[in-house]
Amino acid sequence: MKALLPWLCVVGLVIGLGWVYSAGQKKDAELAALREESQQLQKLRAELEETKGARTTAESDELVRLRKGNEDLLRLRNEVGQLRKENQQLAAQVQTAQSQAQGAQAQAQALQANPARTPAPGQLSPAAQAAFAARYGAQPQTPEQQTAACINNLRLIDGAKQQWALENQKPAGALLTAANLTPYLKTNTLPTCPAGGVYTLNPVGFGPLCNIPGHALGK
Repeated sequence: MKALLPWLCVVGLVIGLGWVYSAGQKKDAELAALREESQQLQKLRAELEETKGARTTAESDELVRLRKGNEDLLRLRNEVGQLRKENQQLAAQVQTAQSQAQGAQAQAQALQANPARTPAPGQLSPAAQAAFAARYGAQPQTPEQQTAACINNLRLIDGAKQQWALENQKPAGALLTAANLTPYLKTNTLPTCPAGGVYTLNPVGFGPLCNIPGHALGK
């Protein structure tokens, strides 16, 4: 029995070493598996960061595109509004011109129907005399006085046009109506020719005109 005891110890030691070796191998395998999983996890994290970066860049580009589209939309709306305003001014001026033409035509028809009431050259009609008296407080006596008064009216209209264009930032060629000018006139009304002439306002940059020869601003 004593002779077997050392061999039993040796066998037990060998078995213990075998178990320790087997456990070490198992731990090494587990450690290798953990290392591989860690590498895969790091790889997945890197891919996730790249995806996030690409998504952020795409969102930023989309935001910039949307902002630019919004700015273009606002600019187009402003341009449409400006065009509508200009069209309204043009329509008002056309309507004013048509009214003036109709008035002149009606006056011509009235004169043709009753030639006896046609004023002599240099003489005003009763309506024109009343308008002149209301504005200047006296009846015009000569054609020269009528011309001087008309030219003064044209200067007032031209000054009102320049002030309106300056305050409203209107370029040369911009259309306007009598309603645009009345706030810039002392009487808040457009003056009339003392000789019964018809005024044409003309666009900004062009002087107003009277249809009576000689009633014109100097160049």
